[in-house]
Amino acid sequence: MTMSSINIECVLPENCRCGESPVWEEASNSLLFVDIPAKKVCRWDSLSKQVHRMTVDAPVSSVALRQLGGYVATIGTKFCALNWEDQSVTVLATVEKDKKNNRFNDGKVDPAGRYFAGTMAEETAPAVLERHQGSLYSLFPDHHVEKYFDQVDISNGLDWSLDHKIFYYIDSLSYSVDAFDYDLQTGKISNRRSVYKLEKEEQIPDGMCIDAEGKLWVACYNGGRVIHLDPQTGKRLQTVMLPVDKTTSCCFGGKFYSEMYVTCARDGMDPEDLLQQPKAGGIFKITGLGVKGIPPNPYVG
Repeated sequence: MTMSSINIECVLPENCRCGESPVWEEASNSLLFVDIPAKKVCRWDSLSKQVHRMTVDAPVSSVALRQLGGYVATIGTKFCALNWEDQSVTVLATVEKDKKNNRFNDGKVDPAGRYFAGTMAEETAPAVLERHQGSLYSLFPDHHVEKYFDQVDISNGLDWSLDHKIFYYIDSLSYSVDAFDYDLQTGKISNRRSVYKLEKEEQIPDGMCIDAEGKLWVACYNGGRVIHLDPQTGKRLQTVMLPVDKTTSCCFGGKFYSEMYVTCARDGMDPEDLLQQPKAGGIFKITGLGVKGIPPNPYVG
């Protein structure tokens, strides 16, 4: 596969302060994403090119599809349901009532319909924060929450292997992509290990997704790239560079899930950087990767 066949375009110059959690909604041919500090959930219609935005009352760090209709999102330290029609928010569960400085970060729904999401301390500057304050949780379909582990710095990218036996997870400041044994029936995880350690120039591992071949794609914050990894061998297969430094997350979408969408941030960039990178905070589409993704799982509660 030659690099020249890969095409990267900014399909939406959204100027997100911190764009995150891209999710493809096949039913509406739309890309969902959030702008965390702007407290916005956005839906970009790929056909009409219109963007609809919903503002919530706290930083919103991830969004996911919901089987019953509408969406679920992590807002502040709450798991919430979103009604897109009337723009209302219903709280399903709250975590860490004792940690006033914490908020959720990245989240994703597992193959059984549980909503996994982790927390972190609020940053004083991008990637600068009180360490080891976060934990990883899952919201079960009956709305009860389970906690898996704590001592997390920045809970980030997550996904599951195609056979549903492995859970992949990133705690950003460990500069590692980790794997756990995963029990689909119970949602339990065990036997943590690292499958890839990032190189210095790759910077900070952020959001992640899996493709239809079981390989991982990781957006590298401050690294301006998405890396393609083989979790079996621990080898990097490919690097796709973007015209912005603060790449935050990625997902597959579009026709047959053959396109990759990448979110990025502009918070923490000085005016000179912004002049050099006018599309910072936009939504990027990458075509020609020669690989497809798989549909996102809806939350079943």
